[in-house]
Amino acid sequence: MTVNLSKGQAISLEKTGGGSLSAVRMGLGWRSAARRGLFGRRSKEIDLDASAVLFAGQQPVDVVFFRHLTSDDGSVTHTGDNLVGGVGEGGDDEAILVDLHRVPVHVDQIVFTVNSFTGQTFAEVENAFCRLLDETTATELARYTLTGGGAYTAQIMAKVHRQGDGWSMTAIGAPANGRTFQDLMPAIAPHL
Repeated sequence: MTVNLSKGQAISLEKTGGGSLSAVRMGLGWRSAARRGLFGRRSKEIDLDASAVLFAGQQPVDVVFFRHLTSDDGSVTHTGDNLVGGVGEGGDDEAILVDLHRVPVHVDQIVFTVNSFTGQTFAEVENAFCRLLDETTATELARYTLTGGGAYTAQIMAKVHRQGDGWSMTAIGAPANGRTFQDLMPAIAPHL
């Protein structure tokens, strides 16, 4: 059963039958918003990029994004860059897989971001979402929908963080501006 997350809401990443999850997938999907033009409605291609920044405390220690598809330790993997979105018809256009058992013990948070590499604002994007799946069973655990558009080019979507012996996910949904994850580092800091 999927939990529709609201901004700031946290969920525990426990299996329904007990025990913790071993691998999760953070999926990102979107479509360009149709615009009314002289010759009818048309869409402009938008290149959104999913990134995962791994933190040890307040310090970034690794990142996974379209130019670095696998974390140095191999625990986090990006499935590849999608330049236009909307191909999944409700599925993931980009995804980042996390093997929770392989994440090094010093890494206590993984923050997921999305940014418009081509610089369009979220007012030009529709049906954007991020979702968390149990990678082993392909069961959707949680979904966070980007609503309201806005005059910003990025969003700090969510974070997966250690909580005791397990992991939790928190939907952040904080708007930001920047074309790459590097531009977003100041906006990520308050959410650590």
